Amino acid sequence: MEWIVIISVFVMMILSLLRVNVIIAIIAAGLTAGLISGLSFVESIDLLVSGMGGGASTALSYILLGAFAVAISYTGITTILVNYLIRMLTGKKTMMLLAIAGVASLSQNVVPVHIAFIPILIPPLLKLFDQMRMDRRAVAVSLTFGLKAPYLMIPAGFGLIFHGIIVEGMEGSGVPVTVEETAMAMLIPGLGMVVGLLIAIFITYRRDRDSVPGAGGAGTIIQTPSTDNVRFNKTHLLTIISILAALLVQILTENLILGALTGLLFMFLFLVVPFKNGERVISEGVGMMGSIAFVMLVASGYGTVLQETGAVDALVELSSSYLGDNQAVIAFVLLLVGLLVTLGIGSSFGTVPIIATLFVPICIAAGFSPMATAALIGTAGALGDAGSPASDSTLGPTSGLNADGKHNHIWDTVVPTFIHFNIPLFIFGWIAAMVL
Repeated sequence: MEWIVIISVFVMMILSLLRVNVIIAIIAAGLTAGLISGLSFVESIDLLVSGMGGGASTALSYILLGAFAVAISYTGITTILVNYLIRMLTGKKTMMLLAIAGVASLSQNVVPVHIAFIPILIPPLLKLFDQMRMDRRAVAVSLTFGLKAPYLMIPAGFGLIFHGIIVEGMEGSGVPVTVEETAMAMLIPGLGMVVGLLIAIFITYRRDRDSVPGAGGAGTIIQTPSTDNVRFNKTHLLTIISILAALLVQILTENLILGALTGLLFMFLFLVVPFKNGERVISEGVGMMGSIAFVMLVASGYGTVLQETGAVDALVELSSSYLGDNQAVIAFVLLLVGLLVTLGIGSSFGTVPIIATLFVPICIAAGFSPMATAALIGTAGALGDAGSPASDSTLGPTSGLNADGKHNHIWDTVVPTFIHFNIPLFIFGWIAAMVL
């Protein structure tokens, strides 16, 4: 029972590295976990399917955010940004990568569309990337940094939701902590991601690299905006107002679905997008984000299999039985457990509630402070988000970079992000647990 998580995650990663479709790899991992725990094939499938409902909210929010992003693109405002990047940063690889990381960071709080902006912004830049002979792995790392680092360190937008989950999990186990304390605790692990980004940009992927046609399969059919010159106008101003309305609602309600619906509603009410084009906007949003949403559904089902079979509890109990009272060893093992669980589930937001109730008693017994405990839980939950084949932080970048079929999800996104973010996150998260 204790080895279910390790074996099933190993199955998923091996299949993914062998270029098996990520949905099939996750299903295989779920079946493996179910069979090892004593369930039949049918029972394992039934349990996996029953757990898919747990990801319904996330899947629906991604589809609506995709429609919102399509509506934003319809106005041509993204063309202004694309043209600016082309005009100012052509031939400047480092600045281009830092700018992409910055834009991605804004998607977590200022313009709350999460990964939905990537299939809109990135495909028009692919030709420029090829002209500059830019290594697309560096672009994937930059995008993943922007999708992940802000919610680790900044208690706004998605970060407020993430920190709130940590606070709720700790308080549910009897350890009070505030969002402000959690944000302070997560600054150290977040700094590890900054280090990983700089290493990727300035050292690992600084050399020229030609993208290989067919490396990522047939590519994704995405309607990309024209790069013709577009001037800022009233429509763009109303678009910005719609974005701000979506942000405000999302912050007040902490609900992505309501935020996306608000943004779409304002776009239609302002006639920024004509009502007659509503069906096209929604269908393109589904087409753009549907596959990612379905992966998240299947990953949620896999997470349910791990929970219902007691695999995560057994792994933690096995680990804790060998920990003793050495804080350094305890922190190391708990982070390793978090890495394994999140690699399988693919969601840091979904992992934190699972591990919080298990980690808090261990941390209390070992004498960790509330801030150190928050850092451990937050880092353990975030580990594996970058580097998991089923994570939105890796699926999102691939959805844009493979629009022309030249970017492989596993070898060009998953492996680079695993190396450059999980390793420094592990180290800096361990340091945070030791010094806080």
